[in-house]
Amino acid sequence: MSVHADLTSLARSVAVLCIWLALLLIVFAPIEKIFGNRSQRKFRKFLGTDVFYYMVNGIVPNMLLTLFLTTLASGAHRLAPMAFYSSAAQMPVWLRLSLAFVVAEIGWYWGHRWSHEIPFLWRFHAVHHSADEMDWLVTAKAHPLDVFFTRLCATVPMYVLGLAQPVGNRVDLLPMVIALLTGFWAYFLHANVRWRFGWLEWLIATPVFHHWHHTNDGPEVIDRNYSAFFPWLDKCFGTLYLPREWPKNYGSDTPVAPHLIDQLLDPLTPRDSRSVQAPRQLETA
Repeated sequence: MSVHADLTSLARSVAVLCIWLALLLIVFAPIEKIFGNRSQRKFRKFLGTDVFYYMVNGIVPNMLLTLFLTTLASGAHRLAPMAFYSSAAQMPVWLRLSLAFVVAEIGWYWGHRWSHEIPFLWRFHAVHHSADEMDWLVTAKAHPLDVFFTRLCATVPMYVLGLAQPVGNRVDLLPMVIALLTGFWAYFLHANVRWRFGWLEWLIATPVFHHWHHTNDGPEVIDRNYSAFFPWLDKCFGTLYLPREWPKNYGSDTPVAPHLIDQLLDPLTPRDSRSVQAPRQLETA
């Protein structure tokens, strides 16, 4: 019965992911066709690989997060006084959501930045930066453990501070709302569109902001723009770069295996045969 239930749940998850993929395609395919920043092939190289990553990353990181956060929440509720969580539960929903969003963004920023600055983490994150063309589906091109790590960094602070699941006896939709919002926005940030938004680009992440994160235009402009939603976080931590022009080149100088299985297994080897190094670390102001 348990195996049957697990298979049913897996099948349901796959079906939901297929529906979302179709919806994302319906939204972004015509937008990129009409408002594309640069001309690209409809069926670009590694398209099939990125679809595979989309499916895997819609399941595996969530399973790992569920296991980890269930344990974390249980331990936190035993160690912290109930009054601590009760005070969070009594906050207005809009206030708790706002605080949780900012806290999650700070956690994401540092998790993402560590993935660039720590060589072991860069082994996994380099898969995402191996894309030399940008479009909405590049969002999904990432090692599952890389996705798990950055999501973990974004989620744990919410639980530790009592902003997520504050009373512990019911399902808390707040982390799900944040995950859905930032997840959809990530597809927009990677999209091949030429839109600019004036002064709003300094407040909310836009495609040009994130495209500069993926640039390979030289050592002086890499390792920038780590935030998923708030560019002012990069401003605070000295990593913001937002010029008038768009990047000319994408990707990274770190070699990444062309084959899917090798991309998944290479970062797990004790010593990567390609001697992968983290990109140059930016000195913060």
